[in-house]
Amino acid sequence: MNGTARMEQREVEGLAERICVALETGRQIAPVSETRPDLELEDAYRVSGAIAARRARRGERIAGWKIGFTNRTIWSEYGIFAPIWGPVYDCTLGPAGTPRAPTEAAAMTMPEPRIEPEIVFRLKSGPRKGMDEAVLFSCIEAVGHGFEIVQSVFPGWRFRPADTVAACALHGRLLVGPMLPVSARPVGEWLQGLRDFTLSLMRDGEVVERGEGENVLGGPVSALRHFVEGFDPQPFGRKLEAGDVVATGTVTRAVPIAAGQHWSTSVLGLPIAGLGVTIA
Repeated sequence: MNGTARMEQREVEGLAERICVALETGRQIAPVSETRPDLELEDAYRVSGAIAARRARRGERIAGWKIGFTNRTIWSEYGIFAPIWGPVYDCTLGPAGTPRAPTEAAAMTMPEPRIEPEIVFRLKSGPRKGMDEAVLFSCIEAVGHGFEIVQSVFPGWRFRPADTVAACALHGRLLVGPMLPVSARPVGEWLQGLRDFTLSLMRDGEVVERGEGENVLGGPVSALRHFVEGFDPQPFGRKLEAGDVVATGTVTRAVPIAAGQHWSTSVLGLPIAGLGVTIA
């Protein structure tokens, strides 16, 4: 992140409290940028970091990260043209089921929830800036597939990039299926497969979206590389660490969800099973 932070810490903390209340109650608020059109990403990440500190004080732990808006096919839909990121917490991370034995996800207290099918990495070591994709892949311990349930505290999913960063990158929950160790396949096969795979997203057995790995900034490893290059640990008080999970961004459009729906996926081109979740 570039530029000089312009917000006083008192204002950062005030915005963090306002967004926390919205997230906890499910009540929506006007985008921060409506009253602060000069809100910069650097300050927005400070707000996100202040929210993380609040959550840490009540015992919640950062378990990983989500990268948002990596799918270039949906940028024009949201008016956002670059990725963002934010924390995933131990209390927002859980297991995904299978299409035949889906996990239940309590999501309807979230404001305007949507579902996103994503590739998820678990880190073996903390990656560093300047790594090419082959070297970066050596920092990955395992590859999996997950559903992220995202939410918008801003009505109608209308916001600017800094709004989404301040609101915890729109993260709600991350449900992850079994993770396959990268040692199960040659590195070259992983890198090719992660670019070329295709995924179908189904609602109650009907395909509603299809996507491919290349949609995600050219592939999930490319998305991870972009994240590593841009990540500033200072607002969050920690670096990327071994054991962190990283959700690399939706392969399809983010689709609105409703109670009682059954969502599932099938994946072609990777040795990863499809997942299932029922919206409770």
